[in-house]
This record gives sequence, structure tokens and C-alpha cells, in this order.
Amino acid sequence: MANILIVYSSTDGQTQKICHRLRTVIEQEDHLVAVISVTEATQLDLAKFDKIVIGASIRYGHHSSEVITFIEKNRRLLDRKPNAFFSVNLVARKPEKCRPENNPYLQKFLRQIVWKPKEMAVFAGKLDYPGYRSFDRSLIRLIMWMTKGPTDPMAVIEFTNWLQVDLFARLIIDMK
Repeated sequence: MANILIVYSSTDGQTQKICHRLRTVIEQEDHLVAVISVTEATQLDLAKFDKIVIGASIRYGHHSSEVITFIEKNRRLLDRKPNAFFSVNLVARKPEKCRPENNPYLQKFLRQIVWKPKEMAVFAGKLDYPGYRSFDRSLIRLIMWMTKGPTDPMAVIEFTNWLQVDLFARLIIDMK
């Protein structure tokens, strides 16, 4: 039985939802799983965990600076443990951009940091126009229009492939 930490940064809640799904699948195999926001994780003793997973959403082309700071501060410890990173972004809704090696946001992120995650995944997020503030709704609609995505201001579309999330949970279980 492993003690697994999942640290997340979530802009609109989909990354957190994915983390909870990972926890559900992993706990079915009798492992202990803590799901903690990156803000709360700064107070934890990371050494007590056997495996560490970090998940972060994208907003306007960037992962949270808090995630980058957390990784930089804990890089040596992360390198000594089985670890994984996943990114959640809407560009991953496209089949050619849903793998780590083909996702421009994840590749850009990896160039910004020194840490090299042992396992990686990219998940498509959720589009929730009614849930966005007016400015965000307008900007996201423009981005979607430019990338040939949905632009109906009332659209709520969950692009997350939950089977892919479940498979990543199995990968986390098997990490050594």
C-alpha cells in the first residue's frame, strides 16, 4: 500500500475534479491518497509520501506560477520519488494535441522548469461559458473561434476523456 500525494492547481475546478477521479480509482486498489491544492501543499512534509503527482490547468497559455514555484522548491525530493505531472487544457480536446509529446502547453511548461516528470499526461478540460466572468467568456470565445472550437456563449462541454484519466490512475499505481 502506497501513500500518494496529488497536488493540483485548478482555475475553474476541472483539474480538481480529475484529481478526485484519480483518487477514487487509486483508492480502489487500497492505496492512501491525499488530494491537496498547491497552496495547501506548501505546508506539508512531502517526504512522508511514497509517490507525488502534480496536476495543473492552463489559463491563457500558462500554468500557474504557484505550480512552478512548488516544483522548483521541491525538485530534489520529487526526483527521488516516483512522480508524475499532468496538464489540463482545452487544446487537448483535439486528437493531435492530447498526448504529452504533442501538446504545446505541456512542452512549453517542460522548457520552463528543470524537473523532468517520470510520467506525464494531458487531459482535455471543460468549457463552461456561463460559468466564466464576462471578460474571460469573451476572450475564450475568441480563442475558440480562432481554433475552430465551440463558441455558443451558453455552451457547457466537458471534453475530459475519463477513460484516459482512469488509465493514468493505473499508471500512477504501477509507478516505481
